[in-house]
Amino acid sequence: MVTRVDVVVVGAGHNGLVSAILLARAGLDVLVVERAGVVGGATRTENPFPKVPGLRHSTGSYLLGLMPPELLAALDVRLPVLRRDPHYFLPTPDGVGSPYLLFGTDTSATRAQLAEFFSPADVAADDALQAELAALRADLAPAWLAEPLTVEETAQRYLRPALQQVFVDLVRGSVADYLARFEFRSELLVSMYAVTDGLSGLNAGPDDPGTGHNFLVHNMCRLPGADGTWMIVEGGMGTVSGTFADAARAAGARILTGTPVTAITLDSGAASGVVLADGREIAAEVVLGACDPYRLMELVPDGALPPALTERMVAARRTGTTLKLNLALRDLPRFSCLPPDAPSPFGSTIHLLPGSASLTAGGGESPMAALRAMWADVRAGRLPAEPTIEWYLHTTVDPSLADPAGHHSSALFVQSVPYELVGTTWEAALPGYVNQLVGICERYAPGTGDLIADAVPLPPPGIEEHFGITGGHIHHVDNTVSFTDRMPYFTGVDGLYAGSAGCHPAGSVIGAAGHNAARRILADLGRTV
Repeated sequence: MVTRVDVVVVGAGHNGLVSAILLARAGLDVLVVERAGVVGGATRTENPFPKVPGLRHSTGSYLLGLMPPELLAALDVRLPVLRRDPHYFLPTPDGVGSPYLLFGTDTSATRAQLAEFFSPADVAADDALQAELAALRADLAPAWLAEPLTVEETAQRYLRPALQQVFVDLVRGSVADYLARFEFRSELLVSMYAVTDGLSGLNAGPDDPGTGHNFLVHNMCRLPGADGTWMIVEGGMGTVSGTFADAARAAGARILTGTPVTAITLDSGAASGVVLADGREIAAEVVLGACDPYRLMELVPDGALPPALTERMVAARRTGTTLKLNLALRDLPRFSCLPPDAPSPFGSTIHLLPGSASLTAGGGESPMAALRAMWADVRAGRLPAEPTIEWYLHTTVDPSLADPAGHHSSALFVQSVPYELVGTTWEAALPGYVNQLVGICERYAPGTGDLIADAVPLPPPGIEEHFGITGGHIHHVDNTVSFTDRMPYFTGVDGLYAGSAGCHPAGSVIGAAGHNAARRILADLGRTV
């Protein structure tokens, strides 16, 4: 067991592994220590189903979209990504002839669906939205692999003049206000964009400030061939962390799993190493916290961090509001709204939205009113009767995940639910809520419940326990918090750095924080960057 290294990286999530690659290639002696028995943090492929043990599944993160291609080039690694086509499926709960959307590479088909089931005005609104997002994406891209500036400074340095105020208003404002600018006629379309990009992973509702930032982040897909969409990684998301771990080891870094850290030690006010759960100490010139920022703060002696940083991060702390229901399916569901000749919706993100029945013969509450009602329930500690669901099923695009019996890897990504429930517990409420979520799927695809061979739910406390993320928040720091308001790479304590999803640019599988933290460390050590 090594007792002294140049750098200890606490946490072998994808950001920590990115840092380890770059630091080791610069000639530093790097040790990565990980509490879990596997690398990857929430970026892993597991076999989570007791009843279907051979089925592989991305239990945490499930798509790759936001990782900058420049980062992959700098790391000199290749990830086997698979294009989803179509990439979005928006059904409604009724028979053939009821509205639906299948967004894919065929732009003319998408526009025809928008015009047929919604309105020509929605076609124009969507074209204008996509054009503006493409321009914002192109301008902002270089900012992700650099130290963060304030929102206003970022606008001045990176955004073309015509987009500077648009950018500031979007990042600081709500996703509902941003989408309202485009004058969509259909609230269901607005709801779809608000949910999948604006609310995903957030402890916030559609009208809350900062949800526009999350919307922008989720539209920063620039991987080759992605065309602004999210991609499937062959072999599941564990392929990402496994590829990075192999590259880190090839560069000379050592990785220890099943090795929790209980404290970060200081000497004369500077980081001096870590203490492991078994009592052993490892001395280091640099400690990099690739765990979530709140875990990092717990490991540091009280009062060591600058008070202003501690106060700001405590004020920004939120619990998670995401439930993930991992499913093993015996066969593919059938969506009642799709005609027999429709393209396959599997592989796409399937949006089951509250209020979607308002477009069918059944009628009902408007989609945006339903979103606001959902968030009111969450704030009150109640499980929403109508949460938003993103349903995905990857084995049709990536058959490498399937077991010999041909089971399908699927999951419901449910947003939003409370971390703590009023008047009950998750243990008591979860079985009934799982049945309720399956019942929602049945409205769109009757018979789905009969296809479920096994189900493994992870509510926010389950996400916290399984992946070791404080509060079960999948973004570490809520993505309503942006740029210089997130955890800084340099903590203000000599030798102590942060480099997780809680840092700039945002939470998700991006890797830029690991890259930027490593560059900051190398610069501070006087090494070649």
